[in-house]
Amino acid sequence: MTTQFKEVHKNSCGCSHSPTPEMPKVDLAQSTHEDGSVRTNIRIMQMDCPTEEGLIRKKFNHFDGIHQLEFNLIQRVLTVVHQPEVLPQIIAAIKELGFEPELPNLEGNLAPAQAEKKQPLTGLIIAAGFAVLAETAHWLDWSMLIVLGCSLVAVLLSGLTTYKKGWIAIRHGNLNINALMSIAVTGAILIGSWPEAAMVMVLFTLAELIEAKSLARARNAIGELVNLMPTQVMMQQANGEWQWVEAKLAPIGARIRVQPGEQIGLDGVVVHGHSTVNQAPITGESLAVEKNIGDDVFAGTINQAGSFEYTVSALAENTTLARIIHAVEQAQGDKAPTQRFVDRFAQVYTPIVFLCAIAIAVVPPIFLAGDWLDWIYKALVLLVIACPCALVISTPVTVVSGLAAAAKKGILIKGGAYLETGYQLKTIALDKTGTITSGQPQLTDFILLSGDQTQVRSLLASLAHRSDHPVSQAIAQAHVTENLAEVEQFEALLGKGTQANIQGERYWLGNHRLIHELGCCSLALEQRINDLEQQGKTVVLLCNQQQVLAIAAVADTIKATSYEAIQQLHDLGIQTVMLSGDNAHAAQVIAQQVGIHSAQGGLLPEDKLEVIHNLSKQGKIAMVGDGINDAPALARADIGFSMGAMGSDTAIETADIALMDDDLRKLPSFIRLSNKTHHILIQNIGLALGIKLVFLLLTLANIGTMWMAVFADVGVSLLVVANGLRLLKTKF
Repeated sequence: MTTQFKEVHKNSCGCSHSPTPEMPKVDLAQSTHEDGSVRTNIRIMQMDCPTEEGLIRKKFNHFDGIHQLEFNLIQRVLTVVHQPEVLPQIIAAIKELGFEPELPNLEGNLAPAQAEKKQPLTGLIIAAGFAVLAETAHWLDWSMLIVLGCSLVAVLLSGLTTYKKGWIAIRHGNLNINALMSIAVTGAILIGSWPEAAMVMVLFTLAELIEAKSLARARNAIGELVNLMPTQVMMQQANGEWQWVEAKLAPIGARIRVQPGEQIGLDGVVVHGHSTVNQAPITGESLAVEKNIGDDVFAGTINQAGSFEYTVSALAENTTLARIIHAVEQAQGDKAPTQRFVDRFAQVYTPIVFLCAIAIAVVPPIFLAGDWLDWIYKALVLLVIACPCALVISTPVTVVSGLAAAAKKGILIKGGAYLETGYQLKTIALDKTGTITSGQPQLTDFILLSGDQTQVRSLLASLAHRSDHPVSQAIAQAHVTENLAEVEQFEALLGKGTQANIQGERYWLGNHRLIHELGCCSLALEQRINDLEQQGKTVVLLCNQQQVLAIAAVADTIKATSYEAIQQLHDLGIQTVMLSGDNAHAAQVIAQQVGIHSAQGGLLPEDKLEVIHNLSKQGKIAMVGDGINDAPALARADIGFSMGAMGSDTAIETADIALMDDDLRKLPSFIRLSNKTHHILIQNIGLALGIKLVFLLLTLANIGTMWMAVFADVGVSLLVVANGLRLLKTKF
């Protein structure tokens, strides 16, 4: 019984080979699954485009013992989930395709990647000379032996690699560019078009070399992020001395010293000194950030004026920058809708055109008394045009460039599908606290209703101190001098507040909704709460089982960038709505100040989810939030944005898009990038298909030639790659 396996494609890039930059460590160890199968990562240096992927996929299509294939073409790693006993057959099958598989060692590491052996440029130059000589001899009507000899030398010097790859592809029933080019050149030689066959092979090989250099930029886009990570750090030794060590060897808790101008090597917490740090490599923010004792610092950021010391909080492979790099790599594996369509189209397109070429070669001579050599030549030209290489690489290069450009601006996009969907957004819903506002409110009012003020303040501070909600933190910060009581059986009430036992009595600290549920509200209390909320303040109340003891009100400050961000969204035609767990009055006040179209307050997580569900009926919707309360709504939205994700494992791992700092202006930036990406994708598909159609019509009209077909194929590939790479430099 043949085992059916799932195919997962990652990072489909262009169809050329180039040395691989050193990338972040990939887990190449063999891991065991519950069903007894193992997951093995195999590096194949010759595998970096859909041509090789197609060969491998077809080879393993009916291979017993294989459950899943994953192709990471950026890192040239094939991951196979298989039964342990079939690994030798897997390696043998890969070698049959002309590839050299590399397995990890016992520690799960591979030797440093070696550049592939390439045909020397001198050989191509000599081949070009013989091809020109063959053309010259043909036009000057020299001996046919000279023409044939020069042509064959040019083809052999420039095309042996193409013939080898083409033969392997044909033998395995795969019509890739190497197979089509081999058939076309061989056919041209057989029908006597020797000079043209030589020139076609030389031009094809030259175009492949140029394409390799162009695609290296897309392939190295993530490598540029890797270069932000210093390889060494100055670490304090057990004897107190300072010594340079490899960053990957520094353990958590190690003390690191950073001098002015140095890149910070690892994530950590400042324990001595102070400085300003340029965090633009991760967040994209232009202004340096002050760092004092107790502040977090991040690997890849740049220390400026001062010197400081910090203790390591994350190992090299778990730093924020490492997680960003890993997330972008994973994102490249999630094919955007356009890319999935193109891949499906290409699978049908090539066989159809190949059959059309056969029909053109055979039908006119047999049924229309056409000249055999003339129509066979047209069929060979069509074969060269038939390769969908330009079409296939047009989408992944564009998406990869967009993902890398966004990452450099501090926008971490978790998949090509989100990058392509962004321009379709009709509505963006935003949380208030920590998203529109700074999330650092201050206590503005304390109203004692019952009991001793000192005692009540102590109770209030004790409960607030145990909560991580920004409102509770503001209350705790305002009562740092209070004596805290011992809190027992503390429990957070999602969307409402907290409860706990203090000295044997039950206390609650929460919002208006919680007080209603406890039955402790009154008309007089309602009026006081309403007066404070009308001022845009958030109100929390402390009560015991009998009555409300005190009212505390806090006010948040709006981020300086929020108003500008909302205006830019409106200019892009986006509707905005605020969804807040705070009271409706406070939500309305903040919404009016920043210009948001509408606001809803007093929402529980399930309420936000319902609002998102209803708004989604009107078109694509995004949700922007920063807390666990927003998780259901973030998951339901077409795109979920997480704010201030730098240093947060959860945000980076769960959000569709993580904004690495708290700047809402990245929202319109993302939409503009998505719009540009969409336009370039459409342009590339139009170019790839349109130019091929033009050359097809020229061929049928007796105008097109085989060397023109090479430009129609490889020339268009270069064109779409260059067009996609524009995203790396575009401003958005």
